[in-house]
Amino acid sequence: MSGVQNMKKSNLITGIAYVLFGAACLCLALCTETKLESILYGLAGAGMFPGIVMICKYFYWVSPANRQRYRERLENEQIELHDELKTKIRDRAGRCAYGAGLLILCFSILLFSILGALGLMDNARTMVLYLGAFLVFEIAAGVAIFRHLLRQYE
Repeated sequence: MSGVQNMKKSNLITGIAYVLFGAACLCLALCTETKLESILYGLAGAGMFPGIVMICKYFYWVSPANRQRYRERLENEQIELHDELKTKIRDRAGRCAYGAGLLILCFSILLFSILGALGLMDNARTMVLYLGAFLVFEIAAGVAIFRHLLRQYE
């Protein structure tokens, strides 16, 4: 069956991969004693629960009783994705979020610089250098992506 008539197998495979990743993290956390144990438990939950939800959704939507509803849902999603006004609004929202992120990044650099200068933070220089590098990356990536997209439409 085509992707419109039936849910994609890749959704099931992704769900299984998430569950396997979560189970591996859980096994690693249970079998070893390390300072990273709490992170491993977090990764286990972050892998297993969304994976189980993906698998359940897959089997729910491929059942014969729900196929027609799934087809209608996909058609509505396609209409929503290609709606011109919503596309412009999504683009504008992305631009606003990108600008807000850059602004927060700049204020964070300033804040950590002040905290370091006042001696209230030990690794302020490392944090400022990291955030500065990330700021340069964000701006460079934004310019590169803009130019790439512009070339596609010219």
